[in-house]
Amino acid sequence: MNSKTVLGFDFGTKSIGVAIGQEITASATPLLSLKAVDGIPNWDQIGDLIKEWQPDLVVVGLPLNMDGTEQDMTHRARKFANRINAKFKVKIATQDERLTTTDAKARLFELGGFKALTKGQVDAVSAVLIIESYFENNFSK
Repeated sequence: MNSKTVLGFDFGTKSIGVAIGQEITASATPLLSLKAVDGIPNWDQIGDLIKEWQPDLVVVGLPLNMDGTEQDMTHRARKFANRINAKFKVKIATQDERLTTTDAKARLFELGGFKALTKGQVDAVSAVLIIESYFENNFSK
C-alpha cells in the first residue's frame, strides 16, 4: 500500500502554519510558519513546499464558529485552498479546525513550558493537529 503524503495549512491573515503528515502513521510533523499579508502568502514559498514534499493531498484548516457556522475567516481559508488547487494542481481537502489553536498551545506547553509558545510554533503545531484530525475523520476504522 502506498502511503499518502499530506501537506497541512493552518490559514491565518498574518501567519500560515505548515505541517507534513503521512497517512501510514496517521501523524504529522510541524514544518514552519509562512508570513502572510492580509491572508496572502508568498506563493513561491508554497510552490517550493509542494515541490519539495510532493504531497498527494493538501489539507487546509477551516475556521468555523463553535456552533459550526461559517465566518469571514472560513471563506478566506476556502479561497486560500482553492488558490492552491488552481495554482499547483494538487488535490485539496478542508478540515474543521475548531479548537486546534487551543490544543496546539496545550501540546507545546507540555513539551516546553511558556518558552515553547512562539506564534510560529503554535501555527505549525495547529497545522499538525489539522492533519491528524483529518486522518482521524477519514482513515479510522
